[in-house]
Amino acid sequence: MAAKPPTLAQHLCFKLYSTSLKMTQLYKPMLAELNLTYPQYLVMVVLWEEEGLGIKDVAERLQQDSGSITPLVKRLESEGYLLRLRDPDDERNRVLTLTPAGKTLRAAGLRISQNIAAACALTHGEVMGMMAGLDQLNDKLSD
Repeated sequence: MAAKPPTLAQHLCFKLYSTSLKMTQLYKPMLAELNLTYPQYLVMVVLWEEEGLGIKDVAERLQQDSGSITPLVKRLESEGYLLRLRDPDDERNRVLTLTPAGKTLRAAGLRISQNIAAACALTHGEVMGMMAGLDQLNDKLSD
């Protein structure tokens, strides 16, 4: 007897996809109040962690190509959250620096993180376990 293909519920890719959609939808109304999209928010999270990065560095941290990050950065600049300045070490590169408005936005980002954590209703240990498992999967898929 031939083996049956896995059902939709048995596909890891579907579990990841549907959960990602739900998480993004959870963020959407909170980020709308800040006039940010989810990808823009992720750029801001990187810059709240470390300023002065180039677009290429931000793209690498977000596991994206710089071509997909550049429009996000330009929009964030037009919103007044960051500046793209010439790199003093390499005139061809731009470094990203937060404006005062971008720095102030960090407090709102913290509140969003707290709201998301509350909505997930998971213990710190559960969150850390899931993140470790996803990091491991990400690493294996990167090989």
